Amino acid sequence: MRDVTAGSESVIELLPMVFADPGEARARAEHLLGDGPSPLHASVAHQVLGIWQRDFGDLRIALRHLRRARDLAARAESADREADVLATLGVALVHAGRTRQGLASFERGVARGSGHTRARVLYRRAYVWWVLGRHREALEDVRRALPVLRQAADGIWTARALTLRATVHLALGAVDRAVADFTAAERLWDTTGQEHDKADAVESRGLAAFRSGDVPAALRLLDEAEERYAKLGTPAYNLSIRRCEVLMAAGLAPEALAEADAAISVLDRIGGQSTRKAELLLAAARAARSAGDAHTAVARAAVAVRLFAAQRRTWWETHARLVLIEARVAAGRGSGRLVADAAAVAEKLASFGSPAAPEAALLAGRIALALGWTADAERHLAVAARSRHGGPPPARVTGWAAQALRARAAGSRRGVLEACRRGLAVLDDHRMTLGASELRAHATAQGAELAALAQEVSLAEGGPRRLLVWSERWRATVLSAPPTRPPEDPALLSGLTAYREIAARAEAARMEGRPVPALEREQRRLEREIRSRTRHTGGAAADAGDRFDAGRLLDRLGAARLVELAVVDGRVHVLLCGRGKVRRFTGGLLAEAVAEAEHVQAGLRRLAHPGAEARLPVVEAAGRRLQELLLAGAVPHLGSGPVVIVPPGALHRVPWALLPALRERVLSVSPSAGSWLRARETAPPPDGRPVLVRGPGLATGGAEVPELAGRYATATVLEGDDAQVPRVLAELDGADLAHLAAHGTFRADSPLFSALRMADGPLIVHDFERLARSPYRIILSSCDTARLASVGADELLGLVTALLPLGTAGVVASSAPVNDAAVVPLMLALHKGLDAGLCLAEALRDARAALPGDAVHQATGWAFAAFGAA
Repeated sequence: MRDVTAGSESVIELLPMVFADPGEARARAEHLLGDGPSPLHASVAHQVLGIWQRDFGDLRIALRHLRRARDLAARAESADREADVLATLGVALVHAGRTRQGLASFERGVARGSGHTRARVLYRRAYVWWVLGRHREALEDVRRALPVLRQAADGIWTARALTLRATVHLALGAVDRAVADFTAAERLWDTTGQEHDKADAVESRGLAAFRSGDVPAALRLLDEAEERYAKLGTPAYNLSIRRCEVLMAAGLAPEALAEADAAISVLDRIGGQSTRKAELLLAAARAARSAGDAHTAVARAAVAVRLFAAQRRTWWETHARLVLIEARVAAGRGSGRLVADAAAVAEKLASFGSPAAPEAALLAGRIALALGWTADAERHLAVAARSRHGGPPPARVTGWAAQALRARAAGSRRGVLEACRRGLAVLDDHRMTLGASELRAHATAQGAELAALAQEVSLAEGGPRRLLVWSERWRATVLSAPPTRPPEDPALLSGLTAYREIAARAEAARMEGRPVPALEREQRRLEREIRSRTRHTGGAAADAGDRFDAGRLLDRLGAARLVELAVVDGRVHVLLCGRGKVRRFTGGLLAEAVAEAEHVQAGLRRLAHPGAEARLPVVEAAGRRLQELLLAGAVPHLGSGPVVIVPPGALHRVPWALLPALRERVLSVSPSAGSWLRARETAPPPDGRPVLVRGPGLATGGAEVPELAGRYATATVLEGDDAQVPRVLAELDGADLAHLAAHGTFRADSPLFSALRMADGPLIVHDFERLARSPYRIILSSCDTARLASVGADELLGLVTALLPLGTAGVVASSAPVNDAAVVPLMLALHKGLDAGLCLAEALRDARAALPGDAVHQATGWAFAAFGAA
């Protein structure tokens, strides 16, 4: 600053230090105040402490320091010093929700400052305009500030101004302009030691990557920024807001809600910025709405609206009102008032140039349609439909959804199907940029409405074959192409190894009755790290995988019948495929079938233990009820050949062999007809070999493995210390047949951490995804290995679905806990059939028939199913 003497330079350097090394800057400022400095120097020290408290601590303490700094600057009679402090105070006041006072402070700062100092004040006012959602004013102040900052060769503040302008461009949807500014700013940051600003630049590039549609890159950059902030010891509330946005786009709404809630809790505890709290509440409301928790969404959005209104942040308030209306509609409210509110929000968002405007117009149209107001609906939907031809994938999908609803209202079946086809194609392209199967699965949720609309129209007018095609269009899409194999990332490999070690220690401690909270915390931390790193993988596939061909399916079925269960408006429709045609039968309500399946699972759990024989008739009766609900009139037309069942995700736990019509059949299950076709056409490896694995802790000790070793002379047998995850994975890669006798655990909260227990810890789904080719046929002689988590539109995540896209053509696994002793004869009989040349489904059918007739053995046979077509 011009009127600060040369001897003051070391003191003035504290100001940039607060964003280079915040902790050191704070310590030096406190030390300086202890030395009885001059008013000028004391003003700088209080300003540094005010900035630290404003951004990383208690906003109330920040305001006290900054007011003191302002008064000391006035006493020092330094106009530029006073202008600089007034700008810092203005930012703090706006963040505290005192918008009018904050803007008044900036007015005084602009008036007091001159030249270089005024340019810095203008930059900070531009930042406040951005916080307030007043983007035109923000761009204008940056336009005035940048030439002066450049002329003064002020690299730090020029980089800050470019970063801010890029962020405003992103808010307005101008991604290319934003990227250009971020790139220019990053070149300047590389010449400085401003570590906090550098972290902010990485975070901003993550947001730009997300706006460009590159979710893996966005997650990688946001994680990198988080690591940088952590090294500086500074919280990162803005990063939490941005990560919430990316997680929601990836379909991970519950994670986004947890992230926002955690940040709000920290902010409340330290008395942090009111503006950030409002933004986090908005992020939490959006996440709760996406997660299906309408009541939480209403509560969070309502508070956010009140805070934004009090802070005079109209842009933000309008976005929060959109979420509030969406949540109220999701909670079952619908009225003419909501149509008007949504339309007003859409108009206001459009005036701001917000990319969310089409979403609001679509909402107004949806509510109007539900009320029967067709003319109003058409007006709003036409506005929303304009976004289908440009912008990021979510905006284009919104546009195609609006176009589909317009076509349905106009009675155009062809128009509905064309809009659904185009919208899902946009999502296909987006989905295949994601390398991780988890992200691909969750991302399909955005297409659920389009798929449902197409199914409704197909059911009403298109015939069974068209309904089959549309049921397949958005079912188990993750299996249509293999996930991108994670790169040889040393940090990921290290994390997987550490995870196994910690999980094994925790399991041993539990068995000994010792407390394990510290180990469980470390295990959860490692899970987050592994999950995070796998999500960084970008997609490598050129397209969305094979398109389903109903004719090809019917040709390949031969004497078999494939039964696909489609769900339209909550009712099951049975699509029976075979003998060159597709027939449709009406089943029961999905909700009733799901409830019955849960009762059956409870019964099978009881029957896994001796002494529960009385439950057997109850379970068998439930099987008959499931048959009525799920197969209905199709039963007499199943023929005498093999049957393939393709259930929706909600019914993946049905033990199909329990149904009377299927009990003595060659029966297999597949997540989709397309995945069955791919399994059917998968060739076994030319030089494959058998692999037998026996994990620790089984009640029988994996008694079938030694006998199987005698049957397969060329088999590789891994047991004891040999059955460690790295060795097991090496032997499984490219095997023809693998048999794993090990304890299985299913993780409903995180299905890709479902595991088989090996000698050195858990073998998890993330491990299997590192295989170049998983075994052609694999038998999982374990509890719960066929349990899957239903996510996204109609996707399944778990052990079985991880194996099928990686080269496995057939899996035998159980959907329930099983009796270890009863599993041994079932497995021996199963391998006897395989040795005789049978496929897995045939061998399993014969193995069930060979079991003793008691309840425990019967329940064990029903719990196992053959998946795929090998």
